[in-house]
Amino acid sequence: MHDVVIRGGTIVDGTGAPKFVGDVAIDDGKITSVGGTAGPGKKEYDATGKLVTPGWVDVHTHYDGQATWDPMLAPSSWHGVTTVMFGNCGVGFAPCRPEDRDALVDLMEGVEDIPGIVLNEGLKWDWESFPEFLDAVERQPRAIDVAAQVPHHPLRVYVMGQRAIDFEDATPDDIEKMRQLTEEGLKAGAFGFTTSRTESHRTTKGERVPARYAKADELIGIGKAFKSVDHGAFGMLNDFEDEAGEFEWMKTVGQETGRPLWFLLTGRYSDPDRVPRLMKGVHDARDAGASVTAQVANRAVGVILGLSTSLTPFSGRPSFAALNGLPHEERLAKLKDPAMRAKILAEENSDELLGKLPPLQRAIATRWDRMYVMDDPPQYEPPEEANVETAARSAGQESQEFVYDFLTAGEGKGMIMFPVTNFHTGDLEPVYEVMQDPATIIGLGDGGAHCGQICDASMPTFMLTHWTRDRTHGEKFPLEWAVRRITSETADFFGFKDRGRLQAGKKADVNIIDYDALQIRRPEVIFDLPAGGRRLVQRADGYVATLVSGVPIFENGEPTGALPGKLVRAAA
Repeated sequence: MHDVVIRGGTIVDGTGAPKFVGDVAIDDGKITSVGGTAGPGKKEYDATGKLVTPGWVDVHTHYDGQATWDPMLAPSSWHGVTTVMFGNCGVGFAPCRPEDRDALVDLMEGVEDIPGIVLNEGLKWDWESFPEFLDAVERQPRAIDVAAQVPHHPLRVYVMGQRAIDFEDATPDDIEKMRQLTEEGLKAGAFGFTTSRTESHRTTKGERVPARYAKADELIGIGKAFKSVDHGAFGMLNDFEDEAGEFEWMKTVGQETGRPLWFLLTGRYSDPDRVPRLMKGVHDARDAGASVTAQVANRAVGVILGLSTSLTPFSGRPSFAALNGLPHEERLAKLKDPAMRAKILAEENSDELLGKLPPLQRAIATRWDRMYVMDDPPQYEPPEEANVETAARSAGQESQEFVYDFLTAGEGKGMIMFPVTNFHTGDLEPVYEVMQDPATIIGLGDGGAHCGQICDASMPTFMLTHWTRDRTHGEKFPLEWAVRRITSETADFFGFKDRGRLQAGKKADVNIIDYDALQIRRPEVIFDLPAGGRRLVQRADGYVATLVSGVPIFENGEPTGALPGKLVRAAA
C-alpha cells in the first residue's frame, strides 16, 4: 500500500526523455516507482489524459521578506512551483545590524518595488547574521520549499557602514571580512552569492545601490569564499559597461574557484546586438575554463500600466502625479472629469518625475507603439497590429487619448503591457534563439518583487502554454525539452540534488496538469500584504494538483491547507 499513487498519467519526467504513460508511486515523501502499474495507494489520483511532471524549480525570486511571514508564497505556488530561491540581485535582509534596517527596507523598496510599509509591518527582524536569518526562515511553516543566497548590498553595509553607501572602495580588511561572512553563509546553507552592477537599481531616493561600483578586487576577494565549500554559484545583474573588464574578473573567479557564475541577460531596444554579443562573451569565458552562464527570461519583461498599478503612461505629467495617494474611486472620478482630462493630455512630461524611473522604463511616457492592451488571457507575443498606436488610429484617436480613455473606463481596472526588455524585434524570436543555447538557464520570474509594476511569476506556466502549445508567430519547443529546462536543469545548476526529476528515490515534488486547459489569467491587484499592502498577482487554470514531498498542497487550484515546505540548506 503506497502513500500516494498517480495513475495512468502522461509522464514527462524532467530529464528530456520522451513522455510515456504509467503510474507514479510515492512513499514517505519520495518517489518509489515511475511507469508501469503501481500497487494500491492510500490516496490515488486518476491522471488519465493529464501530464505528470516534476514541480518547477524557480531560481530567481525575491521572497526574502515574504518568506518570513507568508506560508503560501503565491503567486509562484499557484503556478506549480515547488522550490523557490531568493537573495537575488544582491538585495536582502541579512546580515543586518538594527541601525541599518531602515536602509535595507528602503533598498528593497526601491530596487524590487516591495512597499516599505509592508516590509516594516511584516519583518520580525529576529536575526542579525545571515545564518540567523536562515534559522528565522526555517521557523516559518510553508507550503513549498525555499532556498537563499547571500546578498552583496547588505553584506557590504554590514562590513563598511556608511562607507559602503558612499561608494568608497573596500579595503583589504573589508574584503576579507566580506569573504569570511560569505563563507559563513555558504556553510550555513546558502546556495550562492549575488550582486548587482546596474543603473536600474536605485533606492527610493534615487540613489545607487551600495555595491554598484565595487571594484574587481572586491568581487574576486568575496568569490574566494567558494574555495572552502563544494557548492554554490556567484550571480549578478550587470550593465556590462566595460564588457571585456567584467568578463575578465568573472573568468578569474570561475577559474580560481571552479564554481559557476551567472548573470541576467535580456534584450534591449537601445542595443539590439547585446544578447548575441554577451553570449559570445559567455562562450569565450567557458573556453577559458570558467563556468559562466546567462540566466534568461522566457518572455518579455513587461511593466503593467494601469490606475491600480504603480505606473501609467501619464505618471510623468504633473497634474496626473498630483492625484497620487488619493483613494482609487476619488482619483478615478477626478480623472474622468473632462477638464482634468484635457489638462493632463495637454501637459508635457516632467523631467523630474521621469527621472525617478529606472532608465529602461522611461519610455512608458512616449512609446505608444510599444504598448499593448492586456486581455484575459493575456498575450505575451502580441502581433504588431495589436499595439496601442495602431488601435488608436483605428478608433480615430490620438494614442494618448485612446490610452487615457481605456484606463479610466468603467471601474478603472484596465491594464496595458509595456515590454521593457526582450521585445526589441516586436516578437519573441530573440528569446527563442537564446533559450536554445546550452549556456543559458531559465529564470527571472521575480516572484515576490515589483508588486505594483510587474507580474512574471507565471513564467513557468508560460513555458508550457506558449512555447509548447500556443505559439503561432514562430517555432515551438518540444514539451519534454521545456519541462527539463524548468526542473532538472535549474535544480542541477544550483545543486538541488534531490529534486527536478520523476525518478525513484527523488523528492516527490509533482504536478498533475490538464495540459489542454492550462492557461494564464490576466494579472489582478489584491491588497493582502501586511499593512494592507498592494500587489499584482496572476492565477492559472489547469493545475489539477501540486504535491510537495508527496503531500498535496493544491487541488484544482485550491489550497489544501497542508504546509510540507521546508528551508533547503545547500550544505546539507
